[in-house]
Amino acid sequence: MKRILGVMGGASCTPDEAELARGAGRMIAQRGFVLLCGGGAGVMEAAARGAKEAGGLTLGILPGSNAAESPPNPHIDLAVFTGLSDARNAINVKAAEAVIAIGGGPGTLSEIALALKNGKPVLALRTWAVSREGADLERFHPVETLEELALILDRLGFARAH
Repeated sequence: MKRILGVMGGASCTPDEAELARGAGRMIAQRGFVLLCGGGAGVMEAAARGAKEAGGLTLGILPGSNAAESPPNPHIDLAVFTGLSDARNAINVKAAEAVIAIGGGPGTLSEIALALKNGKPVLALRTWAVSREGADLERFHPVETLEELALILDRLGFARAH
């Protein structure tokens, strides 16, 4: 069975965020995981491109009911059309073993919150900061570089897909 890691981020992003997402996607594929993302543009497209460049498999969870409503980016191997709009964020989180959040807006923030609520590790790469006095945030891992991302993935047991 293939194991899945998710990359969440905005449909628009900075060139720096795109390069980080591409590197994260490449890293996921090199470790033998399937890359899950929202299937669209921006961070999602960059992560999927990186995974494909490294020979990986990509899964896009799209908001529309078909390709006309939400065309997948050209690097998506498997497109799942949910017809759920933003509610698909729950599918993204539930289907992934861990979430790598890069940049993003309120949709990405909702995925971070859903991941934490569901006990999934969140690796926050230049995205929203999460804090709350007295909250258990041991699964929230802010990172600044791809090297730090790799170290945290290793520490969390995502060095290789089994």
